Amino acid sequence: MALPLAPIAVFALRYGSVALASYAVARRIRIEKGRRDQHAEDAHDKVQEGVTVRSETEQVNVTGRVKRVFRMGADGPGFEVDASGFGRLRVRKV
Repeated sequence: MALPLAPIAVFALRYGSVALASYAVARRIRIEKGRRDQHAEDAHDKVQEGVTVRSETEQVNVTGRVKRVFRMGADGPGFEVDASGFGRLRVRKV
């Protein structure tokens, strides 16, 4: 019995082209080794969990933090995710 290659070829072309494009983008992007700024680390640690928005006349500031623990099963191993971020939107007339 012959193997239907047409459906397999469609998937191979689709995922092969996505893989090739991802590889090309990854080769073009140059990831530089950054440094750890202790002042920024301390600022992230001081952010309270949740989202806060503060508005002034010339700008809007937003901070947010999500901290969760995920476990594999009831007594299984787990890991903690701690994500925080800052944002500022400033609009001026030029």
